[in-house]
Formats: sequence, C-alpha cells, structure tokens
Amino acid sequence: MTSSFTSTYDVVAEAQAAGYFPPRHTVEVTDVRELADHVVRLTFRDPFIASHAKPAQFVNLFTHDDFMLMPRPFGVSEVEDDEVSVIFAVIGHGTEQLAELEAGDGVDVLGPLGRGFDLKQDANYILVGGGLGVPPLIYAAQKLAENDASFATAVFGYRDEHFAEEYVSRYADWSWSIDNAEGNVVDLLNRLEQGDALKAFDRKPIILSCGPLPMMKAVAEWAAERDIPAQLSMEQRMGCGYGTCVLCTVDTVDGRLKVCSDGPVFTREQLGWGE
Repeated sequence: MTSSFTSTYDVVAEAQAAGYFPPRHTVEVTDVRELADHVVRLTFRDPFIASHAKPAQFVNLFTHDDFMLMPRPFGVSEVEDDEVSVIFAVIGHGTEQLAELEAGDGVDVLGPLGRGFDLKQDANYILVGGGLGVPPLIYAAQKLAENDASFATAVFGYRDEHFAEEYVSRYADWSWSIDNAEGNVVDLLNRLEQGDALKAFDRKPIILSCGPLPMMKAVAEWAAERDIPAQLSMEQRMGCGYGTCVLCTVDTVDGRLKVCSDGPVFTREQLGWGE
C-alpha cells in the first residue's frame, strides 16, 4: 500500500477517535471488473466504511475531473474484511471515469451516508430488487446471514443478464430471479406465494425493496394487499448526499423529505403506497 493511502487512513482514524464523521478522503481501489454490459463492480479498501456501513446506506465516490463537482452515490453491495464493493451502471462521463479505474488507483470517498434497512426483527426478509437496485439487497443478505434467527429470500428482476446471482447466492437462503423476457418481480412473487416459498422458515415475511420507482410501487401494493411490512430504498438524483442541497426530495405522508438524509429507506406507510 502506498504512503498516500496510509496517511489517509491516519486521518480517518483520527476523526473516528475524536468522535466525528471522517471527511472526504482518498482510498485504494483493489478491484474493478465488468459483470455485464455496462455494469461494473468496483472494490476499494476503507476500514471505517467496512465496519460502519449498514444495508441500504450509500457512499459517495468522486471522479478526478475538476469540472464534475458532484459525487456519484452508490449503495454498498458487499463488505469483506476492510474492503467495500459497489455495483453500478456506466451511463455517463462520471461513471465512465470510475469504471476506468484500476487496482492500485486512488478514489475519493465519503460515507457511509443515509438511513439503512431495519433488520432488528427476526423474520424471513424478502429482498425484492430490480436492475441496479439489487446491490444494496446483496449487502442486506450478507448481514442477515450473520443472524441465525432471520432468513433471506432474494427475488431479483433483470433486464437481461442476471449479473448479481453469483454474489447474492453466497448469503441468501433462497435466491430467485427473472428477466424481462419472462416477466417481472411481481409475477415472480405470485409464483413463490403459490408455492408457499414466502412462508418458509416459520418466520413472518418482511419485504426489503430497491429498484425502479414503478417496480417498488407495485411491490408496495402487493405487500399492502397481504399486510406484509415493506421497507423501500428510494433511488433519487442527489447532489451533496447529506441533506444540504435539497435536490433529492420525495413526497411522503409527512411532506417532502430528503432521500439522502431522511432515507433512502422509507416504509410503504411513510410513502403512502398501497394504502
């Protein structure tokens, strides 16, 4: 590890010891790989984020382009020792730059940010994800695997390539997936319900969901019809990531709230979905 990364870790350690949140800092990229066409998994070394991140929290990654001031927010998808992974789609100049990083490069990060999933209840957690909404659910499955009293059933929908199966299958007790040619996640939930898969493990079901807005609304309505609790991690364009710019507001029953700091996780009751 280079001395620049070592000195950065000293800054983070000093911030943590002083009891405040570490500032933006540079970390070492340890792996970058393409999982599917324009879908990349990037791993970096950061002991603070690795030990503090909760499922559905996100990290801000900054490019080296001085003309691109705003960071890119990505949900944590997996943690191994002091390494943190994120999975993202390459859809613009900023994500292109991040995808071009190589092991040994440095990247500036800030996090973990936001309010994550509540996993305190012993339950059968149904992880319903669509597209690039699946990464935070992989990390939820990883954390649930640490609790013998809870279980994780992954229900993922893809446009075409099932790029996350290798990762979620490491942790989930059951893993099911579907792509656009076969149907959608609600179709898959109906099939699993008919087969009693959602009643497995003798635990009440709780839905955790992340993905496109229409998908999550449909999942919330499906859950409401069956009186199943649902936590939904909202995807919204962000600026700062910590509540200052007020760019990422969302309508709730309590008025407009900020996805980055009040969320990204909200219950279906908070959002007024399926009521």
